[in-house]
Amino acid sequence: MQSGVGVHVLDSQPEEARKALAAVEATSRQALVEMRRLLGVLRQEAEPRGSLAPAPGLAEVEALAAEVARAGVRVEVRIEGTPCELPAGLDLSAYRIVQEALTNVVRHAGPATARVAVRYAPGRVALEVVDDGHGPDDQDRGGLGIAGMRERAALYGGTLEAGPLPGGGFRVAASLPVEGLS
Repeated sequence: MQSGVGVHVLDSQPEEARKALAAVEATSRQALVEMRRLLGVLRQEAEPRGSLAPAPGLAEVEALAAEVARAGVRVEVRIEGTPCELPAGLDLSAYRIVQEALTNVVRHAGPATARVAVRYAPGRVALEVVDDGHGPDDQDRGGLGIAGMRERAALYGGTLEAGPLPGGGFRVAASLPVEGLS
C-alpha cells in the first residue's frame, strides 16, 4: 500500500513519496530478517520434529561439554563477563555455533582437548572453540558445518572466523552483537 502511495504522490508531493518509500524499505528489511530467521529454524536438522523441549541456549554449554566428553573429547569451558538473558533466537544460534564447532572436533580432530570460551561484553557476546587436534583431512572438507555456523552468525549481524592454527589444531570464533547488553 505504501508503495502505491509513493507512486501516486511522487511528482506532486516528493516528501510524502520519500516517507512512503522509507516505510516500504523498513518493512521489507524487517520481513527479510524474519524470513532468514524462519529459514534458519527450518534448517535445524539436529532438532527432533515435534519436540516440546525448550530451545537450548548458552546456559547449557556446560551440559553440552559433558555430552561431548562422553564422545571422548576433553572439553574445558570458560565463561567471562556476566551471563545475561539473550534474545531467544540469538541464544539458540550461539548455542548451535558452539555445538557444531564441538561436533567438528569430535569428527575431525582425533584425540583432542577443546576449549570453549563464552565472553559477555557490552553490546556483544563472543564465542571461541579451540582444539589441539590434527584437524580435518583433505577429504573431510565437503561438509556444511562451517557454512552453517557462518550463516547463523550473519543472521544476527555477527561474524565468524574458522580455520586451522599454526602448529596444529583448529579455531572457531564468533562475535554476535546484542542490543541492550551492557
